[in-house]
Amino acid sequence: MHSFTEENYLKAIYKLLEQDKEPVTTNAIAARMNTKAASVTDMLKKLSDKKLIFYKKYQGVTLTEKGKQIAITIIRKHRLWEVFLVEKLHFKWDEVHDMAEQLEHIQSDSLIERLDDFLGFPRFDPHGDPIPDRSGRFQEQHSVLLSSLKSGESCIMTGVVDHAPAFLQFLDKNGLGLGDELQIKEIIAYDQSQQLKVNRKKEIYISHEVAKNILVRKKK
Repeated sequence: MHSFTEENYLKAIYKLLEQDKEPVTTNAIAARMNTKAASVTDMLKKLSDKKLIFYKKYQGVTLTEKGKQIAITIIRKHRLWEVFLVEKLHFKWDEVHDMAEQLEHIQSDSLIERLDDFLGFPRFDPHGDPIPDRSGRFQEQHSVLLSSLKSGESCIMTGVVDHAPAFLQFLDKNGLGLGDELQIKEIIAYDQSQQLKVNRKKEIYISHEVAKNILVRKKK
């Protein structure tokens, strides 16, 4: 049995490793967990004693196989609960993250398997992130950043990098959502902002910062 805090640390380390592919520093974990480096060091010793991480001072942190499996299970639960909250309880995609953060710590494996079955074994959550299956395998998603495309290219919106409610509300306000077809009409040289045609109808402008936080799949 692992505490909520231990699980949150394992999930944070997993996501940082996924992002940088390098052993994770204590400071990076502290920033992600919004806590002091000294508290992180205490927790890392605890996780190391439980053989959930490899930790050597000044060499960074990686996960053991056991630690990685726990982190993936937490992510699986989080993303399944987000699907449930959006699809079945009709919350908006900008409302569900904090609720799913609480629900992801429910320990019952049989509940999660029934939830997965009840939802029809979804492969992606409401933000486009892949949901690992019960064996911990992720569906491959060949997405790129909208900011990496060139003028004239078309794509389908598959996900978001930034899950902050303010960003998701911004997308809603501008009528942008998963599955939308986007065509880049123009990239403004001055600030790399983009003029987009959405679903072959309306045209909108988005900043480079917004384009860097939207994931898309290029249309052949």
